[in-house]
Amino acid sequence: QVQLVESGGGLVQAGSSLRLSCATSGRTFSMSDAAWFRQAAGKERSFVAIIRASATTYYSDSVKGRFTISRDNAKNTVYLQMNSLQPEDTAVYYCAASLRGYSSSQYVYDYWGQGTQVTVSS
Repeated sequence: QVQLVESGGGLVQAGSSLRLSCATSGRTFSMSDAAWFRQAAGKERSFVAIIRASATTYYSDSVKGRFTISRDNAKNTVYLQMNSLQPEDTAVYYCAASLRGYSSSQYVYDYWGQGTQVTVSS
């Protein structure tokens, strides 16, 4: 069992940075693939970034070059560093983990946090 708790969201101006954290519990975290998804109001949840247990990373085209996903297995934590934030990045951001592999599809992930709101004003 893996439990996830996100933090670090907030209200910022366009061009600013935020770092989201996802604290996890459970002995299997270091073996899991982790991801960040986001859901804007009225839209479906969409993939943002993946970090595999091996630390290999993948990004959606919309955030590539601006966002960085990382993990600290000693702290059981996944991070999402978000730079050059834009109003279109406004969404609830969710952390997810999978022991079944990785995918840009949310349906692969068995464990989810409650989400943290990120709002970017223009």
